[in-house]
Amino acid sequence: MTAADDAGSAPLSKHDFEALARFRFGIRRYLRFSEETVRRDGLTPQQYQLMLALKGFPGRDWATVREVADRLQLRHHSVVELVNRAQAEGLVARAPDPDDRRLVRVLLTDHGERVLARLSALHRAELHRLQPVLTLPAWSDAPEGAPDDAAG
Repeated sequence: MTAADDAGSAPLSKHDFEALARFRFGIRRYLRFSEETVRRDGLTPQQYQLMLALKGFPGRDWATVREVADRLQLRHHSVVELVNRAQAEGLVARAPDPDDRRLVRVLLTDHGERVLARLSALHRAELHRLQPVLTLPAWSDAPEGAPDDAAG
């Protein structure tokens, strides 16, 4: 039995398909907005995602390459190259961890902080605008223990 089998045995209704399609459309519109917005600012979408992963890392404003790779779901060597390019652009810096010299912290520069703040404000406004299509309805056949509102 797969996780999909556990997700509910009742067939999906027309309303369910419409809700899923609307949600997928909203996600794609948001991603396209993000890609176009960061490119207009001279960045790649991956550079924005890197900066956001660093600033949004739980409990601190830096991360290791391995942690960033996990957050972005990329291979370690791909993140090393991404960090190299972002560092060359003055967006991020590397610093030795004061507690463990084997670790290298990746953190935003002041320039990276300003760029991220500006771009993230635009992203937040777009999310507010798209909220109606990004909100899933309560599913009538939600699995036991699932929240009533999947949008959280």
